[in-house]
Amino acid sequence: MKACKNCRLISDGPTCPGCNGTELTEKFSGQLKVTDPEKSEIAVKLGIKMPGTYAIKIRER
Repeated sequence: MKACKNCRLISDGPTCPGCNGTELTEKFSGQLKVTDPEKSEIAVKLGIKMPGTYAIKIRER
């Protein structure tokens, strides 16, 4: 599993299904599962628009 460096969506493909980004990393900490982004206060604050599993923090090292 890899997290997108742009939108933090976690996936297992070669590109991010959320933003079509190609900058993916295995270096992330924590996960946040969002099932209904419109009703989730956390998703609204983080700007998450689609359901999925997101990395809480992207690590540089």
